[in-house]
Amino acid sequence: MKTDSIIIADDHPLLLKGLEDFLTEKGYNLIGSGTNGREAYNLIAKLEPEIAILDIQMPFMSGIEIARKCHTNNLKTKIVLITFHREKDLYYKAQELKVFGYILKEFALEEIENCIQTVSEGTPFFSPKITELLSINHSESNSLKELTPSEKKILKLIAKDKTNKEIASLLFISHRTVEKHRSNIINKLELEHKTNSLLIWAKEHQHELH
Repeated sequence: MKTDSIIIADDHPLLLKGLEDFLTEKGYNLIGSGTNGREAYNLIAKLEPEIAILDIQMPFMSGIEIARKCHTNNLKTKIVLITFHREKDLYYKAQELKVFGYILKEFALEEIENCIQTVSEGTPFFSPKITELLSINHSESNSLKELTPSEKKILKLIAKDKTNKEIASLLFISHRTVEKHRSNIINKLELEHKTNSLLIWAKEHQHELH
């Protein structure tokens, strides 16, 4: 069968070997493999594979940085990222860079064939497991609609690491009013009353705080 040319890269030797053996056994056209980000990018630039399956976190260059560099240099290789990490910001960065695939490592072997098939046809494949996790995020972001314009302004400033004192000064309100707003926001978003819980939430959702 004609399959797209593929390169793979992962800095975990066992995972790399497992993926290599699996793809070879299934008859995929595997033309190269790398153990770090620099090797992976050089393979893409030199061999111009149709698909590159990359670990997100590797020495020298992350999968995200490789995707950005390919994008900048107009390389046509379709990037598929595999990761143990479930952070939403990584997922959004990957989407911004128009990567073609995103799968979690623990489901990689069960999803990889479906992913390659879909990506070969020119359609992005984002693991259903990831999108399930993000549907939780959508219900969270619906809570944003409950915030008042003032609360949203404060949330934006919190995302920019502003202190209560700085926020009060920027918005011409008292320090006490800022604290009251913060408390209301935490309640509306149903966050735990812990140090930094609001800061973490604000940073995770700052792309939604228009």
